[in-house]
Amino acid sequence: MRTMSAVALAAICSANTIAQYGTIIAWENDSWLQCDVPEPNVNFIAFAAGYNHSLGLKTDGSIVAWFYNQYGQCDVPEPNKDYVAVAAGDRHSLGLKTDTSIVAWGYNFHGQCDVPEPNEDFTAVAAGSWHNIGLKSNGSVVAWGRNNYGQCDVPQPHEEYVAFAAGGHHSLGLRLDGSIVAWGRNDYGQCDVPEPNEGFIAVSAKNNHSMGLKADGSIVAWGENEYGQCDIPEPNDDFIAVAGGGRHGVGLKSNGSVVVWGDNGYAQHDLPSPNRDFVAIAAGFYFTLGLKRLDSLTGACCIGDGCLVIAEEDCISGGGAYMGDDTDCETAGCPEPCPSDITDDGAVNVLDLLELLSAWGPCP
Repeated sequence: MRTMSAVALAAICSANTIAQYGTIIAWENDSWLQCDVPEPNVNFIAFAAGYNHSLGLKTDGSIVAWFYNQYGQCDVPEPNKDYVAVAAGDRHSLGLKTDTSIVAWGYNFHGQCDVPEPNEDFTAVAAGSWHNIGLKSNGSVVAWGRNNYGQCDVPQPHEEYVAFAAGGHHSLGLRLDGSIVAWGRNDYGQCDVPEPNEGFIAVSAKNNHSMGLKADGSIVAWGENEYGQCDIPEPNDDFIAVAGGGRHGVGLKSNGSVVVWGDNGYAQHDLPSPNRDFVAIAAGFYFTLGLKRLDSLTGACCIGDGCLVIAEEDCISGGGAYMGDDTDCETAGCPEPCPSDITDDGAVNVLDLLELLSAWGPCP
């Protein structure tokens, strides 16, 4: 059996493992409110972006879904627990359970919610527009749903897959040797993997274009490029994750910053500030999601006569006034220090006089 290099395997773990739970940041013009993450926006460990809806997986194994729900794609079936992964299609949703089964709900006109039997032994799942892909523990792939372009006809040899992605009407599979196999609709060349087809550690597909992340931290993109969704910005290096939107692409750098390229008609490029501390990314058709470490959220804290940028809980426990996440001391507007306020209670009164008199007398 061919094996992947230790460097490539380590990069896969870096690109796909979320070390800490956190909060979801979303951006675009929010036409369907898919960026309005429900409160409390904490304790998320994974997420998925569909066409006009989003899914978030919590540390307790439950799924939170929002917004567009015409086909019930946000109605998570009961019992809403024991999930370990999520995927969002055009108008349907998928969840992978701890018992290795897949649960699907929402629009089912093409059978995309009819998980093939035996519904067990799955280790990962991906959702395209109207088809899905599930990875089995033995490295084989199962695909179901709409198959008008052959997007569910997984090529042989049907083994040694380690990851995959589902686009609009095409599919990508990453093999153990670092090569990519593509099948399905190819009118934009979205299945024509560029040479050299090697050294890949992750794949992403959306609509009519495809992307692959290489072990050297670079991204390769191919397929439809009308909106520049395949034009990776320079420097094309140091990426650890990639996500494809409908007409845009998103990359996560090792320093926790996010890079966006392609269509910006829906403010997909308008990254929230500060652009740091992200640990995962996902892209919907017109919007983008990013996961930030909960313990990385800091802001300006007005405390005593000064200001510090620290976490909210540390600020409050120290008796300070927290000015909000991602604020800084230069613009926080902390009150100017008052030398006469000896007791630091925010007022100059008799208590300050008593404090002064208590120290009256000869110096030691």
